Amino acid sequence: MHKTNKEDVFKVVWRACDTFRGVIDPAQYKDYVLTMLFIKYVSDVWRDKMEAYLEKYKGDKERAEWAMQRERFIVPLNSRFDELYQSRNEANIGERINQALEGLEEANPGKLSGEDGSGVFRNIDFNSSNLGDTKDKNTRLKNLLIDFSDEKLDLRPSRLAGQDVIGDAYEFLISLFASDAGKKSRRVLHPRRSVRPDR
Repeated sequence: MHKTNKEDVFKVVWRACDTFRGVIDPAQYKDYVLTMLFIKYVSDVWRDKMEAYLEKYKGDKERAEWAMQRERFIVPLNSRFDELYQSRNEANIGERINQALEGLEEANPGKLSGEDGSGVFRNIDFNSSNLGDTKDKNTRLKNLLIDFSDEKLDLRPSRLAGQDVIGDAYEFLISLFASDAGKKSRRVLHPRRSVRPDR
């Protein structure tokens, strides 16, 4: 069984940054990339747990789904990475990603909130005109989803062996951008510290 390692994650994350280079400031596209990594991570954790329940209940999908709705962290269908990937060619893909983030916040009240109670994704807009006109924006978001669909980026806990992939990717990007800017990094958004759906 292939184990996902840091290098696999870093390569995909850095490649995904190419989607936004020259379009918006690095401090911004870093947040887009880390947010998509978070969606992929919680989706893979959810899939891992679902498979475990299906095995436990001998393939009874209804019982497995009932058990999943009682997990500490809920990932609604429209918030799952695979659903977004299947919609990658849709004209409203930016809006769909925004709705996926809203769905995660609504399904997990209090777990994805800042100190002031507002959602941690409130300043991230995948439908923003800053990402280019509609055609260019949709192409960028499609490429972003394709990057994160890389088979090497399997973030299920059974493949991670306890690694903190989001935390590691965050530090990886922060250090690179800080190095490029010639200044110390600042902590901005770290969703891994906001919620641990694998616990």
